[in-house]
Amino acid sequence: MKSLRTAAVALNQLPLDWDGNAERIANALDEARDRECHVVCLPELCISGYGCEDAFFAEPTRRLSRTLLMELVPRTKGMIVSFGLPLLHRSALYNSACLAVDGRIVGFAAKQALAGDGIHYEPRWFKPWPAGVHATIEFGSAQYPIGDLLFDCGGIRIGFEICEDAWVAQRPGIALSRDNVDVILNPSASHFAFGKYWQRRRLVLEASRSLGVSYVYANLLGNEAGRAIYDGTTLIATSGELVTEGRRFSYRDHELTTGVVDVEATRTARARIAADHAHQQDQMRTVSCSFDYAPPPYEVHAPHQDSWQRTDSEQEEEFTRITALGLFDYLRKSRAGGFVISLSGGADSAACACLVRIALEFAALDLGIEGVKRRLASPPEATDLDALSAALLTTAYQATNNSSDVTRLAARKVATAIASTHYELDVDDLATGYRQLIEAAIDRALTWDQDDLTLQNIQARTRAPSVWMLANINNALLLSTSNRSEAAVGYATMDGDTAGGLSPIAGIDKAFLRQWLRWLERTGPRDLRPIPELAAVNAQQPTAELRPASSKQTDEADLMPYPLLDAVEARAIRDKHSPAQVLRMMHVEFPTYQLDQLAAWVERFYRLFARNQWKRERYAPSFHVDDANLDPKTWCRFPILSGGFDRELREMHEELERMRAEDV
Repeated sequence: MKSLRTAAVALNQLPLDWDGNAERIANALDEARDRECHVVCLPELCISGYGCEDAFFAEPTRRLSRTLLMELVPRTKGMIVSFGLPLLHRSALYNSACLAVDGRIVGFAAKQALAGDGIHYEPRWFKPWPAGVHATIEFGSAQYPIGDLLFDCGGIRIGFEICEDAWVAQRPGIALSRDNVDVILNPSASHFAFGKYWQRRRLVLEASRSLGVSYVYANLLGNEAGRAIYDGTTLIATSGELVTEGRRFSYRDHELTTGVVDVEATRTARARIAADHAHQQDQMRTVSCSFDYAPPPYEVHAPHQDSWQRTDSEQEEEFTRITALGLFDYLRKSRAGGFVISLSGGADSAACACLVRIALEFAALDLGIEGVKRRLASPPEATDLDALSAALLTTAYQATNNSSDVTRLAARKVATAIASTHYELDVDDLATGYRQLIEAAIDRALTWDQDDLTLQNIQARTRAPSVWMLANINNALLLSTSNRSEAAVGYATMDGDTAGGLSPIAGIDKAFLRQWLRWLERTGPRDLRPIPELAAVNAQQPTAELRPASSKQTDEADLMPYPLLDAVEARAIRDKHSPAQVLRMMHVEFPTYQLDQLAAWVERFYRLFARNQWKRERYAPSFHVDDANLDPKTWCRFPILSGGFDRELREMHEELERMRAEDV
């Protein structure tokens, strides 16, 4: 039996934070040494940060990455460690993993499959390394091998699949398995999306089984660069069995997960699945070095008990934890003094406010109150959670004559439950002042019959200056509370309810958000209490509350039912179907609605989507919690000016006539 202790490390890094990134890596390596690890896998591009964007092209980014690597390599004494960094080689930039062994560099593996879909733009900065190619790179005064390499370290053969490499059909692991690799390291920067954890888990388990290897997977942790959030998944598997996995959604700077693997056992398993490998080995790409494997401490892994069993509320649990972690990281990394929210008494603003409170609760569970304060640029004088919440979260209910006691009371109940510093402001005089100013200028009265949109929007816009002032006073982040469903059709007032520097729920549709609020009212996330005060919010029909009460305004009356809106958005924007195709789909999915009504709603969606791209271009940055979203800067590019689907909608009406005939 030849055993070695492997380690997968989740790191909470920050792009271009050279000193901070180096310190976090060093602390992780110190823990790995204390735990007598032989092989340590760090995440992708962990030295520079994964989200450097066009700063990858900057000479200081590459130079300082190399400098930090040289500073960190001596800390690998007695270990085998992979570091991620960008490397310039022959005028091309590569996403690379450096393997350091016992205090010295032995070579660099380069990523072969670049992530260029969804929110990823790696081909903008990097070139894919060709399979089977190996070269030499100058690094300071020395030269090292680089490319599609296999490392023989003291008789243990180690190879790489860097993140996307493992997700493609012609994955490097196939060739590595043919060359009798023992351990595959996968340094990743794989952003969170609903259900993606199970995909990663299957990928790692199946790779370890089909390739006959031990597989070590390490991911980033936290809100690294602003939009994408990483759950910190770490997995170690061997021959199709999960050895261990780390804790996700941690608020610590790093999480180190260790597992002892039996190399002889994986070699035996590989011999059973592919007996012809030996003569196929490519010795030219093998980099050899000595390494003394001291016997690992005796370690018995209990049968793995996965804390993330599939449940009916898994999506609610994941959404809570990833968004809370994203908010806390954004707070500390932006060096802000807290959050400000215009709390309307409705679903969206209540969700944002509760998520801030939950972020502080989870952070305190992980770090303690003092640990939370140490991570803040301006730590408040707080000794308990309620005091911390009051110091870091400010909410304001801003009434006009169209506001109701129902929403005022709902906002007050939520603010009390989460212990925010809460204000009740009356902005009706301000809205009236603007109205009178324009009436005098145009020499006529504004009326609801003629000026409905104008009179609604001025109320929303009048609320923005007050909360911006509160944000400035507290050096705080103003959160915009717009959701994804509203973004799709532009159902938001620019410079009104869209005001803010961060929009944490802009990637979440309204139907799920309402479902989540009901869950939070009655159940809540594991380890925390529910918030029953949300009943005052959940009992209401969503409404902008900008028209007089006599109009009985609701969001769905203005637009369409939210579940239908979200379904149309998914088929039209995510799946790229035509209006005619979407109409047929909606006729099947929502059979209780009349065909003509469905056609009217589908047309309304397409026209509003095309008309409001300019609004989406101006929305505050949002979090990505799904692989598809409407953010024009990182996923859903659409022209600001377009034909507005005119031809496509005419085709839909032709299809509508055929469908009417079919129904008859």
